[in-house]
Amino acid sequence: MVATPKWRFEYNLNTLVILFGFAGGLVAWGATWERVNANQDSQANSIDRLDKRLTAAEVSLRQIDNHELRISAVEKQAAEAATSMKAVENTLNSLSIDTRVMREILLPIPMKPPLCSEMIAPPVSGMISPPV
Repeated sequence: MVATPKWRFEYNLNTLVILFGFAGGLVAWGATWERVNANQDSQANSIDRLDKRLTAAEVSLRQIDNHELRISAVEKQAAEAATSMKAVENTLNSLSIDTRVMREILLPIPMKPPLCSEMIAPPVSGMISPPV
């Protein structure tokens, strides 16, 4: 008689599908883990680069704010200078009007001719002066 084997060599299809699925899942998980770890370095470099760019942008923004403050101060001074110049111009206009009025007042006064005694020549000139 033939002896029956002690262990049966039969595979169930569901068992094979589950085992291959589990093995495939482990391989896929390992590949995904490797890709995540490989990309972490490049992402860290990108984050560092963006951090440096942000720091540079903040420095530029502070400089722009500083320039805006300086420009606003200069604009304020320019406006005050324009106001002061307008006041000086008004003062000069009023002075020119006063000068014109003085000329109008002083011009009609006739000037008398000098007297002969007032026309004495100095002795150094060599001219003969009239008797006093």
